[in-house]
Amino acid sequence: MTDSLNKTLKDALEAPRMQFVDLWGQMAQHWGINRTMAKVHALLMVAPRPLTAEDIMETLQISRGNASMNLRELINWGIVRRTSIAGDRRDFFTSEEDVWVMFQNIMRERKRRELDPLLDRISKCIEAADKTPVPPEDAAAHTAYVDKMAELLQFFTVFHKILGKAIDQQPAFLSRLTKMVDKMI
Repeated sequence: MTDSLNKTLKDALEAPRMQFVDLWGQMAQHWGINRTMAKVHALLMVAPRPLTAEDIMETLQISRGNASMNLRELINWGIVRRTSIAGDRRDFFTSEEDVWVMFQNIMRERKRRELDPLLDRISKCIEAADKTPVPPEDAAAHTAYVDKMAELLQFFTVFHKILGKAIDQQPAFLSRLTKMVDKMI
């Protein structure tokens, strides 16, 4: 291909790429992560090559500290990795390429950060209620509270087990399972 055709194709893809980056950033609030972290991730997902922190800073118009902090967090989540390019001393970053692996890593991290502590806190609420002396006139309200907490604990425990099994499966299995469920629906 000629250089002008390459530039035309690159320019034609730039607007949709940036629309996706913006969309992913907007969705971040629904996922409980910050917008910039989601945008850095999205940019790396759709980048045709690994990017440097400087590339990310320039494209998203963010500070070095902001880029570094979000890259570090994305690496901790297991959805971005640091890489190198022969002959270049800079660090480059790339997103996990397999969507199924990426979402397994996200589910694993969300489970660790959100669901595990939730189960622990609900259990502690039940324990605290069981240890609290209850006057006879409050017995019905106390029993209703403990029953509701036990029901929530049971629900989230089942969800915890299902999520744990999904996280432990091979990505290809999850892809097939999703296709089977889609056909059933």
